[in-house]
Amino acid sequence: MNDLERRRRSCAHVAKLEEAGRRDHRRLGRELDLFSFSDDVGPGLVLWHPKGGRMITVIEDYWRMVHERSGYEATFTPNVGRGRLFETSGHLQFFRKNMFPAMDVDGQAYYVKPMSCPFHVEIYKSQLRSYRDLPIRLGELANVYRDERTGVLHGLMRARGFKQDDAHIFCRPDQVFDEVLGVIDLTLEILGTFGFSNYQVYLSTRPEKGMGAPELWTLAEDALRRALEERHLPCEVDVGGGAFYGPKIDLRIRDALGRYWQCTTIQFDFNLPERFDLSYVAEDGKRRRPYMVHRAILGSMERFMGILIEHYAGAFPVWLAPIQACLLPIADRHLPFCELTRRRLFEAGIRADIDSRSERVSYKIREAQLQKIPYVLVVGDKEVAADSVSVRLRDGGNLGPRTIDDFARMARDVIESRSFGMTNR
Repeated sequence: MNDLERRRRSCAHVAKLEEAGRRDHRRLGRELDLFSFSDDVGPGLVLWHPKGGRMITVIEDYWRMVHERSGYEATFTPNVGRGRLFETSGHLQFFRKNMFPAMDVDGQAYYVKPMSCPFHVEIYKSQLRSYRDLPIRLGELANVYRDERTGVLHGLMRARGFKQDDAHIFCRPDQVFDEVLGVIDLTLEILGTFGFSNYQVYLSTRPEKGMGAPELWTLAEDALRRALEERHLPCEVDVGGGAFYGPKIDLRIRDALGRYWQCTTIQFDFNLPERFDLSYVAEDGKRRRPYMVHRAILGSMERFMGILIEHYAGAFPVWLAPIQACLLPIADRHLPFCELTRRRLFEAGIRADIDSRSERVSYKIREAQLQKIPYVLVVGDKEVAADSVSVRLRDGGNLGPRTIDDFARMARDVIESRSFGMTNR
C-alpha cells in the first residue's frame, strides 16, 4: 500500500468515526428528548420520554398487527416467577450469573424473569393439546431483566431492563419447515418495513454435546437450511456452533454506516419440551413430543430503537417520527387556527404539535428542522383566510401553500404506506 492510499484510508476512517459520533444514539436521544437514564433509578434502566414513548407505541402497534395477521396469539406473563420454574427450565443452572438475585416471598425464592420461554411453556401445558391444535404460536412484547456488568452497559444497545419481541412456536414434525419459512418471511417483511434489506445470515449446527436425538437435529437443521434456500438467503454455516439445546439461524442487519447488528434469531429447543414433559395427542392417539421454536425478530426493543436512531440519524420515516408535523403561528392571533388545525390533523391520524413561543418564525423553522420534524407548517393571515398551511420539509424543501385537507391526505398516504419519502407525488 502506497502513502497516498494509506492517507486516503485514514481520512475515510476518520470521516466514518465522525459520522458515527454525529449519529450516536445517546447524544441524539438527549437532543431529540427521546429517553434518558438516571443514577437514582439505576444504570442500564431506560426512562422513555413522551416522544420516545410515541415511537415505541407505533412500533408495538405495527408488531402486534403483523403478528396477529400471521396467526400469533398475544400473551402477557408476569415479570417474576418462582425459583422452581427456573430450576425446571435450567436457567438457574446455566443462566444464573445473568439473573438478578432472588427475592424472598413467603420463604420461597422468586426471580425477575430474564426471558419468557418458561412462561410460554406453562401456557402450552395449561391444557391437553391435540395434533389438530398445532401449530400454536405465542407472541409477547415481554419486559425482561438481566444483571449485566456495569462495564458492558452501553446506552440502549446494552441495558439491564428491556422489552423483547419474544415468540414461541409449538408444532408437529411435519409442520417444521413451513413454520420456519413463515418466520423468515415475517422477518424479511418487518425488517424491510423499517428500511433494512442487507443482511448477514448464519446457520449454527449441532455441537458435540447437543441435547436430543440426532434425528431431531437432522430434521431441524434441514428445515432451517431449506427455508433459507427457498428464500434465496445465502448463509455462513457455523458447524457445531449451535446451542446445546438446538440449531439456529441468526440474522444481522446492515445500517447506514455499514455496521452489522444482531437482531433476528430463529432457534430450535429440544431442551424445554423435555424438561417440562410437553406432549400432544397424535393422530394415532399416542403422546408425542412437540417441536419448539424460539424466535425474536427485533430482539430487544431498546436496542432496536438505538439502531434506528443511528441508522436514520434521528430523521425517521414519517410513520415513525414522534412528531410528524409542527404548526408555527406567525403571531398570537393565529394560535386558535393552529389549535383547530392540530385537532383536525389528529383526527386524520397525524401527530402534530404547535410551537407557540414568541420567537421569529425563521428561528422556529430552524428549531423544528433540528428536531427532525418531517413537516413544518407555517400559519399567517393568508393561511387562516384560505384554510391552509405553508408546508416546509425538514430537509429544507418547500411545498408552498396547501389546504388543510390536501396536506392531511398527502401526509396520511405517506404514513399509511410506511414509505421512506415525504410526499406521495
